[in-house]
Amino acid sequence: MKHEFKTHVSERKKKTVQELVKLGKESNSVIFASIKNLPSKQYQQIAKKLRGNAVVKVPKKNIALKAFESSEKGMKEMKNYIKEDTAIIYSKLDAFKLSALLSENKSKTKAKVGQIVTEEVVIEPGPTELVPGPVISQLSGLGLKFAIADGKIELKERKVILKPGQAVTEAAADIMSKLDIKPVSVGFEPLVAYEVAEDKIFENIKIDKEKELEGLKQAYSKTLAFAVKIAYPCKETISFLIGKAGLHEKALSKLEKGDNVQGGNQ
Repeated sequence: MKHEFKTHVSERKKKTVQELVKLGKESNSVIFASIKNLPSKQYQQIAKKLRGNAVVKVPKKNIALKAFESSEKGMKEMKNYIKEDTAIIYSKLDAFKLSALLSENKSKTKAKVGQIVTEEVVIEPGPTELVPGPVISQLSGLGLKFAIADGKIELKERKVILKPGQAVTEAAADIMSKLDIKPVSVGFEPLVAYEVAEDKIFENIKIDKEKELEGLKQAYSKTLAFAVKIAYPCKETISFLIGKAGLHEKALSKLEKGDNVQGGNQ
């Protein structure tokens, strides 16, 4: 005689699944964001800032799977992207605005040994609160130049101690901690998003307004220089073209005068 065993699902878990399904139906977008290595304090701060724009949930993986299996349309396929240490963010905003909002709500924190930095880590010259002692050998080991002034260490030159893509060494982490340098941005890292209006899943949804703006500025500068070089007339180039023409006119005038002087001496 065979006995069938059914897995017992608590009412609390059923209620959580129903809540997640309901949130999905009421939202315009859903984003999965990694919260791996995100300190609890920063998590609470960011979740608080998102109130009014989004609802953040961090259910257990099996509950999240059940909720998305019970969802409708393309949102059901989001189950394939569920991982550990993932926050599910429901919002009335579209996916791209929500991703930009997540990028804006990051905070700086101290670096841990082994972490990979995404930006240059620079130690600027100037006075510090460090006193001479074992720290001197650490500073020397990182190639930092310093002097002692009024019993405290003063850094003499600007020094890049880590470049993008490099891992934080123990010596670098220790010095940055002593100088209160926080080179790591932490926050919700968007992984994938579902847009209800388009019934579509978007990967690589990270949007960094500052980096995008800097990129646009650089592109504009290169484009403007090229437009001036080929003498393309438009509102943005006309003042440069007039100035360029003026310089050419002066050069031609000098050349013409030089030819006249030579002709008169013949």
